[in-house]
Amino acid sequence: MTFESLTSFWRLGLKRGFLTFACFLCLALPCLAQQITTTTGGTQGGPSAIVDRDMGEYPVDVADVLSINVWKEPELSQSMITVRPDGMISMPLIGVMKVSGMTPSQIQDMLAAKLHRYLSVAQVTVTVAEVKSRFVYITGEVSKPGAYSLAAPTDVLQLIIKAGGLTPFARSKSIVVLRVADGKQQKLPVNYKKLIRGEYSEQNILLLPGDTVVVP
Repeated sequence: MTFESLTSFWRLGLKRGFLTFACFLCLALPCLAQQITTTTGGTQGGPSAIVDRDMGEYPVDVADVLSINVWKEPELSQSMITVRPDGMISMPLIGVMKVSGMTPSQIQDMLAAKLHRYLSVAQVTVTVAEVKSRFVYITGEVSKPGAYSLAAPTDVLQLIIKAGGLTPFARSKSIVVLRVADGKQQKLPVNYKKLIRGEYSEQNILLLPGDTVVVP
């Protein structure tokens, strides 16, 4: 076999190898893209969308911190504005307005309506930057006792996990949730051992702001 024949054969092999690799990429890339989309949740319906939707229904209260963005109006936007003890916030052009008890979407609509007096296009976005009004408390034999934000629905087991779990000295059968209802304090029993076995699921109480979980 001559040198020219060897060279042609080598080039043909490279061309076939390149074509095979290109075909493999064409087949593999769509699958890889689908896998990435599934893992990250895509552009819609992923974890961030769920968080945004939940916080959109969150009733704002005293001490919560809001982020208010007015489209193309940086002078009117407020990156971190705290709801005052009287439930009010103060906005440029608008002045003082009450927001406690309202959801972010309701606040957006109200701000947009008020700003329409001054702007031809008033597009407002309101998000809860920090939740400081809704807390539950856990004390006693847990690794990290203290106050925990109730930004999302939380039950007793979830709070115990947030608090680092029970210590070896905890009396796990005698946990109670202290709750004030109609001016009277209630003691709601929780048997942790039964709960983690899947029993007494009704004792895995959905916590309310102000509840205290006592782990003796």
